[in-house]
Amino acid sequence: MPIRPDDLTPTIAPPDPNPKKPKLKLPPLACDSHFHVFGPHSKFPYAPDRPFTPADAPKEDLFRLHEFLGFERGVFVHSTCHGSDHAVLVDLLAAAGGRYRGVALLKPDTPAAEIERLDQAGVCGIRLHFYFAHLGAPMPREDMRRIIEAVAWHGWHIAMHLGGQGVLDHYDFITSIEAPVVIDHIGRIDITEGLHGAAFSALRRLLDRGNVWVKLSGTDRITKQGCPYTDAVPFARALATHAPERVVWGTDWPHPNHNAVPNDGELVDLITEIAPDAKTRQLMLVDNPAKLFGF
Repeated sequence: MPIRPDDLTPTIAPPDPNPKKPKLKLPPLACDSHFHVFGPHSKFPYAPDRPFTPADAPKEDLFRLHEFLGFERGVFVHSTCHGSDHAVLVDLLAAAGGRYRGVALLKPDTPAAEIERLDQAGVCGIRLHFYFAHLGAPMPREDMRRIIEAVAWHGWHIAMHLGGQGVLDHYDFITSIEAPVVIDHIGRIDITEGLHGAAFSALRRLLDRGNVWVKLSGTDRITKQGCPYTDAVPFARALATHAPERVVWGTDWPHPNHNAVPNDGELVDLITEIAPDAKTRQLMLVDNPAKLFGF
């Protein structure tokens, strides 16, 4: 059933309100490289044509969670439920005092002055959605290229939200991009294909190019078994081993459009399984985000 613009009844589950305290003590300046903030809708209205309606998940809740988990930095990925209005993103970046960065959702006709405003606010990337049933069809490829060209001189990265065989299907497009590229959520690959599957092999090849990074968030999204995601963790660990200098990690809080919302403390403790040694964790949580996002 289509969402009515004035219907603010959440269509997705809220985050777990009781995260466990992680056993893992994060290193200083650890970065949550992927999260969202929703509303509050009374101050930051949701877009009339949004594909879903979240429960409010404001910046105050995010800041409390990060303090509880041990994150000192973060990257806010703007959501389709707020459309092209980036007020909620700019508000968080201003409140964070330089400790956070942002990823925007732009249109091909976004004015250069707006891109400049977002850059000054702390935005460092754009996100491109490829096909997902809950987000609709992606914009035409030529429009994506126009956006990439519009932000190129700012040095922004290009985040790609793919799924299934997407890494393989869009391989040529990804390799044609000169800017830094970030593949979200381990490419949301189909793990039933195994560690030597075509899509996962393509993802490893992309990391070998030098300008492609991957977020090792999303073991909870690609699992077929559920928590503690023992079938998915080996894929994240394989990438952290293959290219430790080009991986970052994120909670994906508050986990929109999730079938089984995870506990954020439990996700943090999985980091020790993804990156068992302290050196790799330092790269994944501190050094790599600092380089990629410009901290």
